[in-house]
Amino acid sequence: MKKYTESEAQEKLGDNSGWEIREGKLYRRLIFEDFVHAFGFITQIAILAEKHDHHPEWANVYRTVDIFLTTHEAGGISDRDFLLLEAINKLVG
Repeated sequence: MKKYTESEAQEKLGDNSGWEIREGKLYRRLIFEDFVHAFGFITQIAILAEKHDHHPEWANVYRTVDIFLTTHEAGGISDRDFLLLEAINKLVG
């Protein structure tokens, strides 16, 4: 499994709206209407993560969800993270 350098990851990320590289991981913050909507979104990501056999790091405080994607086996960002990023983007719309 190939780990991207930060410059390779940034190039692959391009203008992917809302995502950035933070602490060597792909990162996005989402703010929802309320806690129920935020938690519902987390539940949808959990189902996607299981299907992809790739699990994000995340934090939820009230209506805010912070998502970090990294591949621990690769020691950084890999194609697996970008595949899950695209699946999450489809949920966000």
